[in-house]
Amino acid sequence: MIIPHPLLGPRDAQEFVYLGDAALIDRPDGLAAGAADSFHDYLYLRDNPAGLHRELWYHEQGDRSWLVVTRNTLTHEITQVELARDVARARGRGR
Repeated sequence: MIIPHPLLGPRDAQEFVYLGDAALIDRPDGLAAGAADSFHDYLYLRDNPAGLHRELWYHEQGDRSWLVVTRNTLTHEITQVELARDVARARGRGR
């Protein structure tokens, strides 16, 4: 599988490490009420979608960037790749 890195161009997927659902960017507030339940859900409850899914990938054998890759889990077709820092900033995190 080839991942079209937004800065470096097409890269082989073997350069990357898959890290799971991109929803992991939205880490719960550890000081909020009900934090233990929120962290339980954050750590252990995962969807297993068939079709388009946003995933976190780490470019371990390259520039060490984090990417949010939108990929069809049935065909492995990649439809969008974004730098995770840009996704986090757009959501008001990582300032």
